[in-house]
Amino acid sequence: MQPPARRQRSMFRQRLSRLDVKASPYLYIAPFFVLFALIGLFPLIYTFIVSLFDWHLLKGQGDFVGPGNFIAVLGDRFFWNSLFNTFSIFILSSVPQLVAAVAIAAILDQNIRGKTFWRMSILLPYIVTPVAVSLIFTNMFNEQYGLINNILGAIGLDPVMWKTETLPSHIAIATMVNWRWTGYNALILLAAMQAVPRDIHESAALDGAGAIRRFFTMTIPSIRPTMIFVIITATIGGLQIFTEPRLFDPVTAGGSARQFQTTVLYLWEMAFFRQDFGEASAIAWLLFLIIVAIAIVNFFISNRIASAEARVSARRTTRQLRRLHAFNGQQTDAAAPGSLEIDSLAVGAINASSIDASSLPGDSAPTNSRSITDEETGR
Repeated sequence: MQPPARRQRSMFRQRLSRLDVKASPYLYIAPFFVLFALIGLFPLIYTFIVSLFDWHLLKGQGDFVGPGNFIAVLGDRFFWNSLFNTFSIFILSSVPQLVAAVAIAAILDQNIRGKTFWRMSILLPYIVTPVAVSLIFTNMFNEQYGLINNILGAIGLDPVMWKTETLPSHIAIATMVNWRWTGYNALILLAAMQAVPRDIHESAALDGAGAIRRFFTMTIPSIRPTMIFVIITATIGGLQIFTEPRLFDPVTAGGSARQFQTTVLYLWEMAFFRQDFGEASAIAWLLFLIIVAIAIVNFFISNRIASAEARVSARRTTRQLRRLHAFNGQQTDAAAPGSLEIDSLAVGAINASSIDASSLPGDSAPTNSRSITDEETGR
């Protein structure tokens, strides 16, 4: 029997242990949520509050306008122009970027010489600062003395107006984005490919599957979660693009006719040139809703593709099992007469051995029964 004081201390320790088990996981992850609330959630809520007022950069908060800023932005043709430019640059940059990243990751996943050197090399463009990248590509795509137009002129083609026309400017900016981010995404996909078990590839190779078929039927489905992550991050980064179009033409900041002014660049102009924080906050919230909607669509499409592939795989497995069962049934039917004859002979041999064994002493019975069985079976 423990004393009351010791019993109380033991109960207190048990309660403290249960509290530690229940509460400690939340304390471990609390720093992330605290930082997210300070630098993520609070600015998001505060921006929405600002979007409901006529808020000037210098004068501060004005009259409450409700959804007036959203209505004004949706009625502004420059907003729709910036949205078109953003999606155009996003498609021209993200699609080739992901295709090239998957191809580079597949090459680096092979047994090649100097793998570490090549992996470090594809990451170098990501390390270079965006300002340096913009200066290099701005000089390359210069309309008068640029490297690209000089090469086109040398082969007899007309120069391209990279900063004046819409599509060429989008291609030039997308090239800057692809050059910087392709290696980064390739390393992420490479890490996912290396996590795929090699035994699966070896088994498929022994079954006669080629390298291309193994890549599309085994590697790509195995790295689908990583592909979804890369697509979502590329979507968020592509729709928030600001640095490349801003530095592509520092004088006009979006082009003389706004031919490559993105949504974030238009937001920056609205906030710091027109000094209208209310409409700028409304633009930020509209862009946020667009990014969330596209991320949700990407998620559902990826799940539909995964479920469709799972159904196709299940049907293929079912067909193979049915063929296997049918083949086994045919084999059983073909072997049935012979097996019945062997069974009848075996029964006769066992009966004969049991009769002869009664007339033999001790240990000789098993030997004689085995010899009789062998002789009868041989007949």
